[in-house]
Amino acid sequence: MYQTNDFADTLNTALRVDEKKLPRLLLVDDEPRLLMSLCDLLSGRGFQLFTASSGKKALQQLEANQFDLILLDLGLPDIGGHEIMDFINAQKIDANVIVLSGHNGIEAAIGALKRGAYGYLRKPYSPEELLKTVDNAIEKRKLETENSHITWQLECSEKLYRHLIDSSPDIIYTLDHQGQFTFINDRALRILGFRQDELIGKHYSVLVHGEDLERAHYVFNERTFGAPASNNVELRLKCNNSNEGRIFDNTLRTISFNSTGIHGHDHKNGNREFSGTYVVARDITDRRRAEETVSYQARHDILTDLPNRPFFKDQLDLAIQQARRSNTELAVLFIDLDRFKLINDTLGHLKGDLLLQQVADRLKGIQRPGALVARLGSDEFTLLLPSIQHRDDAQHVAEQCVACLHQPFILDNQEVHISASVGIAFYPGDGDGADELVRNADIAMYHVKLKGKNGHGFYDNSMTHAYQLKITQEHDLRRALELNQLEMYYQPQIDVENGNIVGAEGLMRWNHPERGLLTAGEFLPFAEENGLILPISDWMIGAVCRDILNCRLAGCKPLRLALNLSPQYLDRIDFFKKLQEALVRYDICPDQIEVEITENICIRNPQHAIEQLNKLCQLGVSVAIDDFGTGYSSLAYLHRFPIHTLKIDQSFVKEIQDEYRHSPVILAIISIARGLGINLIAEGVETDIQARYLEKAGCKIMQGYLFHRPIPLQRLISLLPPKSANSPDS
Repeated sequence: MYQTNDFADTLNTALRVDEKKLPRLLLVDDEPRLLMSLCDLLSGRGFQLFTASSGKKALQQLEANQFDLILLDLGLPDIGGHEIMDFINAQKIDANVIVLSGHNGIEAAIGALKRGAYGYLRKPYSPEELLKTVDNAIEKRKLETENSHITWQLECSEKLYRHLIDSSPDIIYTLDHQGQFTFINDRALRILGFRQDELIGKHYSVLVHGEDLERAHYVFNERTFGAPASNNVELRLKCNNSNEGRIFDNTLRTISFNSTGIHGHDHKNGNREFSGTYVVARDITDRRRAEETVSYQARHDILTDLPNRPFFKDQLDLAIQQARRSNTELAVLFIDLDRFKLINDTLGHLKGDLLLQQVADRLKGIQRPGALVARLGSDEFTLLLPSIQHRDDAQHVAEQCVACLHQPFILDNQEVHISASVGIAFYPGDGDGADELVRNADIAMYHVKLKGKNGHGFYDNSMTHAYQLKITQEHDLRRALELNQLEMYYQPQIDVENGNIVGAEGLMRWNHPERGLLTAGEFLPFAEENGLILPISDWMIGAVCRDILNCRLAGCKPLRLALNLSPQYLDRIDFFKKLQEALVRYDICPDQIEVEITENICIRNPQHAIEQLNKLCQLGVSVAIDDFGTGYSSLAYLHRFPIHTLKIDQSFVKEIQDEYRHSPVILAIISIARGLGINLIAEGVETDIQARYLEKAGCKIMQGYLFHRPIPLQRLISLLPPKSANSPDS
């Protein structure tokens, strides 16, 4: 049943019980036979037994383990039993001690009892006496442990209850049968500004607002007579404004009450007796304010503080009903900002938001009885003009809108110019419902944009057809992706020193089933406006990678292909992942891809652009600045951004009419590229004069109609030289 190792090692029982729950006994005796007999006697009785054959080993066990009971021989050869008990007391070891001693003198027993021994047995002792003493000691310890645990639980429960009551967000208090405070938690100080001693013993009416006293009297007295409880009764309570450290926005707090009657048992007649009221009072002042705020925000645009689309529609519905009853007209103006996207992309969204706020302020300043200005979203605004007498009134307001928005805006000391296009629709002639009126005003605005923007126009039925064409174009473009109607063309980039093709720029084409081959400029701006640029860019990345693979399969020498990515696409967090997945899928070397971006993306959000472009460089993809010099050019970002190539915009190239006449802008761009050690490409080269001037100025790589128009992939493959036999890609 047990194993010993010089009677000092742990005695392991073979009982199939949870040893962690069994009492742990340490048996200390220097006589092996006595120690063995103790083990035999106690084994199998539900104890975990540990042994020590000397005082030193007993101390080691006490330092290493925790015991419930120690059977200790006083006459140990190295360290006496009294010294071991002194060690137990000094270390505050929680264990009972039964002394087993062969000494007949009274001093040994007195010394043991003074040191806190539970029992003292003289050798030789009877087994029954020992077992009874051990069982009593274990039972006593068990009871003490249970009592201690119950006491601890009660203390914790009391502390928890007190903590919950005092830290509750609510005022919790009790009233006696006369309505006087008998208890109130600490929350009263924080909510109302009173101390507990200022309220205990006072009648509840000292806190209740005069106008709510009658309701408060009913609420509290219904408990007295056993009436049904009224839940969530709201009362206004007075606040102690003079309380330092607490500032109240008002002198009243709106409080929601839930109260319960407190009843005791009347032993004389056996009935329940009302003794007071237990009340939980919640401060709902902030909730009321929050509800008002939420209600306001649900009906207003957070950025501009203008009414939003749902609120505008509700007000327009009401105005239509009134106009129908009074047989009058009303007008809806749909206002869309011109060039806002350019400002937003160039200067960033923060500046764009600031611009929208200033636009809202100017539109609010338009004086017209009953007029309602709202923001529908993005840069779209509407204006409701109820009960107009003449249509010229609506035209006059539209002209005011255009004129006030045409004036310059100041964004952080920077002057910005925009304009606005305004469409006008009338009830009942242009629509009988709110949605129809707004839609038709939007259509009228769209036609103003088609005519050159910065103006106003009235809706007529013929415009609906043009608007439907716009919807049809969006549908056709979505179908073009599904039906594989898009195709990549490539314009070769030529090294004019040897005439070799050193790269090509990818340009998208749409093989429209009815309109024929469309260039990127004929549909990509529309795609950006309608959110289609993202799936189209996904398609373009895959198409360029497939074309690189086809060139390799055709045996062509490796060629770098450039593709233009929209700022909207680069703003996507997962664009880098999309490109990386395409390179892996088609097994394309990253240095065969060059991503062309515009200057605006570098200025709009520089830190974000740096992070995105660094990812491309880490992948091995090079970066080119397209149309360099046409935007907000800055030499600073050329140092900060990982740029490999500058492209001279064709607008500068077109200015070259004489190869002997200087072009300062082109010379400056070439000098910048040379100074920074980056590649340079001139685009839009159409004449020999332009090519000779650029070559003399130091630009060797060119693309344009002088060399090649954009061509399909198979035509490009036919122009490329074959891969040499000793090429590393062979």
